[in-house]
Amino acid sequence: MTARPAGANPVSRPKIGDTRPAHRSDGPASSDDDRPTTDPAKRRRRRGGRGRPGAADGAGAGAPSLPSDAPEFEDPVELDEETLERRRGRERKGRPVGRYMMCVNVREHATQIAVLEGRSLIEHYVSHPADDASQIHGNIYLGKVQNVLPGMEAAFVDIGTPKNAVLYRGDVQYDPDDVEEKASSARIENILRAGQTVLCQVTKNPIGTKGARLTQEVSLAGRFVVLIPNSSTYGISKRLADDERKRLRRILDDVKPKGDGLIVRTAAEGATPEELRRDVDRLLKQWQQIEERARRTGAPVLLYREPPLAVRVIREEFNKDYRGVYIDDPELYKDVHDYVAALIPELADRIELYDDPSLPLFERQHVQEQLHKALDRKVWLPSGGSLIIERTEALTVIDVNTGKNVGSSNLEETVYRNNLEAAEEIARQLRLRDIGGIIVIDFIDMEIRKNREAVLRCFKEALARDKTRTQVFDISELGLVEMTRKRVSEGLVESFSATCPTCSGRGFILDETLL
Repeated sequence: MTARPAGANPVSRPKIGDTRPAHRSDGPASSDDDRPTTDPAKRRRRRGGRGRPGAADGAGAGAPSLPSDAPEFEDPVELDEETLERRRGRERKGRPVGRYMMCVNVREHATQIAVLEGRSLIEHYVSHPADDASQIHGNIYLGKVQNVLPGMEAAFVDIGTPKNAVLYRGDVQYDPDDVEEKASSARIENILRAGQTVLCQVTKNPIGTKGARLTQEVSLAGRFVVLIPNSSTYGISKRLADDERKRLRRILDDVKPKGDGLIVRTAAEGATPEELRRDVDRLLKQWQQIEERARRTGAPVLLYREPPLAVRVIREEFNKDYRGVYIDDPELYKDVHDYVAALIPELADRIELYDDPSLPLFERQHVQEQLHKALDRKVWLPSGGSLIIERTEALTVIDVNTGKNVGSSNLEETVYRNNLEAAEEIARQLRLRDIGGIIVIDFIDMEIRKNREAVLRCFKEALARDKTRTQVFDISELGLVEMTRKRVSEGLVESFSATCPTCSGRGFILDETLL
């Protein structure tokens, strides 16, 4: 790490949960001795200790801070050895064993996160410093209604971003006593008016020419529960076993705040009553800070910002199925390790610093070459077949070809085996490329009905590992599979590209001499 010139005012190091760029500190320069060494003579991967409770705030004294997901690095709940051993996950020869691995690459212009299953890249996230206007999912705003469109049953709301966000009638919350119509039939023009301030949360990032989508049903995600203020919602993840759901329900009857809703996450499996109580109390404190700021400020204003990308992904994804999280930036490593040590202490030793200067992290784990393949329109299958992936404004089309696959027995068997390979790979590509919207897949025609059903079943099973909501329909008479996948972001290709200024993205140039 480059040393600072003597006497220069340093930039205070950001801490997890900071919601504004760190302001310059007026205090003395911090010593470089406190930072993790990057000496190549040291071991390449190091495990950290417990969190640093005295971490600096990272925001300047004069800057109002926004409530965020950052824990206050309080001491973790004391757990018995049996519970810790059960949560710690499997180990082999003293090393963690798991199906997944996460690699975090930090550069000056972007932070990238790669999730690998075995050695295969299955998910990729990119965050740019300028993403405050585009990556705002989960942020909470005090917005001002600009105009109400009865014909669209929607209102456009100014939340301080370049494009106005849209709030649909079904996402509006209101007091039935404030309108003359029945609650179920109240029209949006009778609920909202231009100039009105509304507290809302972003449920979908702005994509292309469309602004962000909003809801007035705010939710705050913790490690074990999701708090839904001013709601009667109450639920427990269906992925948990029935006995565990009953145990958690008994606990929640004691910790559920009056007048607010709670949803218990899958991560709450095995959580103690004290851990759940702390999680709920922390979320309630965040909500109180948000309400207080909304009372003191005028619209439009940001009230709550989701934590940095690395923390969000770890909060949503990290569990004992991960054999490790490798981070190549010392500062982010310390912050993430402290976050995990405060919330998931039994897995803190799986957060490791990668400091090998001879080979970048993404190259060592073969992420770079897999990214290059994921950006190509053609994907090769193990047997020699191929996929062609084409994206349009309305939908994505995927064509399956046998390519170099000539089989060994008969045509039907060759096509069937090729389609099975394609079904697995298509599910992986949809997840890796983050393709959303309408998707049409042209599998190679199969004569035997049982083979068609087997391919479709294989495809649905592969899609079940994807957390993004999907809906798949049966193979049509033309041999096409139609499906939808929730559009969460613009996609992998758009994260690494810009529209061609010459052809404006059409892929060809018109011959002006013939026109």
